[in-house]
Amino acid sequence: MQPHDKLFTPGPVEVSAKTMAAFSRPMIGHRGGAFKNLYRDIHPRLQALFYTGQPVFLSTTSAWGVMEGSIRNLAGRSVLCCMCGAFSDKWLDVARRCGKDAEPLQVEWGKHIYPKELDRALASGKFDTVTLIHNETSTGVMNPLPEICCTLAKYPDVVLILDTVSSFSAMKIDMDALGIDVMLTGSQKALALPPGFSLFSVSEKAFSRAEKQKDRGYYLDFLEFKKQQEGWMTPTTPSIGHIFALQSKLEDIFEEGLDARYNRHQRTNALVHDWVQNAGFDFFAEENFRSKTLTCVANNKNIDVLAMAKALREKHHLVIDPGYGKRRGKTFRLSNMGDETEETVSHLLACLDDVLR
Repeated sequence: MQPHDKLFTPGPVEVSAKTMAAFSRPMIGHRGGAFKNLYRDIHPRLQALFYTGQPVFLSTTSAWGVMEGSIRNLAGRSVLCCMCGAFSDKWLDVARRCGKDAEPLQVEWGKHIYPKELDRALASGKFDTVTLIHNETSTGVMNPLPEICCTLAKYPDVVLILDTVSSFSAMKIDMDALGIDVMLTGSQKALALPPGFSLFSVSEKAFSRAEKQKDRGYYLDFLEFKKQQEGWMTPTTPSIGHIFALQSKLEDIFEEGLDARYNRHQRTNALVHDWVQNAGFDFFAEENFRSKTLTCVANNKNIDVLAMAKALREKHHLVIDPGYGKRRGKTFRLSNMGDETEETVSHLLACLDDVLR
């Protein structure tokens, strides 16, 4: 039997056989008692992962659905978009397409968002909404979230919309303690579920803001999510297979233990970082602001990255990303998120050595 190509891309990531089996369970109705029991069962563990006392919502969209919904629910005066890579850069376009006034807080790709620059922009009083990607997947940059949240605490009328798509569940992100107003994530990154589903939680401050918005729409209306969640339902038809898979994954996560899970991601990330240095490559992201779930490797050796990725797939059935967008071929990205262990990541790195030889 031909082995399948295993994903070490920064999303979607490899999905385990156990998770896929859960995804394929027999269907249930989404307006009956079985679904309510399913949602009720997973909810406390979701709150524990979000570190929140607020409700956690299930959205049958990619994370971009919730990102756009957040803009429509919350943005009033003007949106300040913190931009440091392909995905955070895109949020400016999304905000403007939603008819909102939006401005960039732009840094060079590979750099992080500077809290002092954020402070300077917010001091103008122009903005009531900030968008931030915690872990910018295109560049491998992890923004300094505690420092940014401390800056935002000076501006109580400003709401923070935070994308944790590629960091959620791989490290502790304390939504309530940090004062995050919308914290959202996708299914296909560190959660290691099939793509096409997202999770989010909303602060009381953000709900109050949403009540004043007249054009929230329906599909991603935060107040509709809140009303339906109180009865353990979703506003519209959910992907039940994703929720079965999420239930199974939560069992795995809490059986392993949160601290053990976070430490495993740190160890596998350190293995990749050691390999980068030993192989003579550079990091694309600046030191002290590098992701714990993926590594963006700078192609300072001018190798043929696409040929390397092709050889890795053909010879070893392993798939990596040969750089995103304008960095394609100039970087490559290695994921250590989800279910990966020191053993599986070491195997990837040994196979990379083989094809590089």
